[in-house]
Order: sequence, then structure tokens, then C-alpha cells
Amino acid sequence: MSKEDLREPAPGTPAATLPKPPAAPAKPPAAKAAAPSTTKQQMPRRSFFSWMTLAWVAFTASMLASLTATARFMFPNVLFEPPPTFKAGFPNEIQIGQVDERFKQRFAVWLVRAAFDEWGVSAGIYALSTVCTHLGCTPNWLEAEQKFKCPCHGSGYYKTGVNFEGPTPRPLERYAISLADDGQILVDKSRKFQEEKGEWSNPAAFLKL
Repeated sequence: MSKEDLREPAPGTPAATLPKPPAAPAKPPAAKAAAPSTTKQQMPRRSFFSWMTLAWVAFTASMLASLTATARFMFPNVLFEPPPTFKAGFPNEIQIGQVDERFKQRFAVWLVRAAFDEWGVSAGIYALSTVCTHLGCTPNWLEAEQKFKCPCHGSGYYKTGVNFEGPTPRPLERYAISLADDGQILVDKSRKFQEEKGEWSNPAAFLKL
């Protein structure tokens, strides 16, 4: 716009001939409201429930572990042992000279049937403990060598239970043995007989047949 246009019009100048004021600059269009972002990922419903399930499983497992530990603390462990008295079949099931190992694992007992023992007793059966008198290991019966041999320290016993080699200080122990009312062999582990104390001569330590 020129300087002449800015000058005031002379008095009496018609309005039509007056210069029009410059138009105001147009306002920029209002910015549209930003649309909500669609890039934000939402957790799928299935994943949400999976995480919730895992959380509950972990919580339940921890509670069960705590309850189990509490129960073990409140109630001491109980060792269940076989009864001290048991029946071991009929005498004719054991042959003369045989070491019967049927009751070794469960009752820790060997049954031995001899024509006679070192005390000159007639044919009969005695029940030997399977516990080595050295340090408590379990010997093995060696049929070919006709002896009990301890695998821990080499102690050896005759079929009668008498020790003859190795560090063991004394013979194997014998248990009380008798016949039950039905004719079966009855072994009573609550009664022990030791040879070094002269107890093998007790009638309860040998079953006469």
C-alpha cells in the first residue's frame, strides 16, 4: 500500500471513493482434534487370563509347600519296622545243610538246618542274625565256600555263625525259634542268644527236629 493511500481523505470525499482498508489475514483453519492413537497395543484377554492362572498356580504351590513343611515339623517321622515275631514256613521246606535266605531282606534272618551243630544237638534249625558283629554290615552267604562273608571288612563266619576270619570279635547272634500251633517255624527276634555268653545252649536257641 502506497503512502497516498495512507493519507486522510479530504473533507467531502465520497465514501465510495475512499480506499478500502486491507483485509485481515485469514485465520488458519483450526487443527482437527487428534484422533486417539491406535498404535497402543492392548493386552489380549487370553494372555491376561493365562497370567492370572499361572499366578494362582504358583500361589497355591507355595501354600502347599508351607503346609507340608509345617506338618513335618509338627509330626515327627515314624520308622515302621517289621514285627519282631514272624512265621517262616514249615520245617520240611528247608533241606538239611541248607541256608534259607527267604527272610534275609525283610526280617534280617537266615534259617539254617543242620544235621547237628557244634554242641552235638540232633538235626534241627536255628535262626541267625544277618548283622555282622564287627560294624553292622550285612554278610553274604557263599554257597561254594560254605561260609558267610562280610563285604565291608572281610569278616567270615561258618554256617553255624561262628567267626573265624577278619576283624569281627564274636559270632553272629541267634534268635529264639520254636514251632507255632499250626506247625510253622516261629522266629522271635526280641530274644537274642550270644555264643560267647554260653547262650546257644538255651533250648530256645535251637529247634530240634
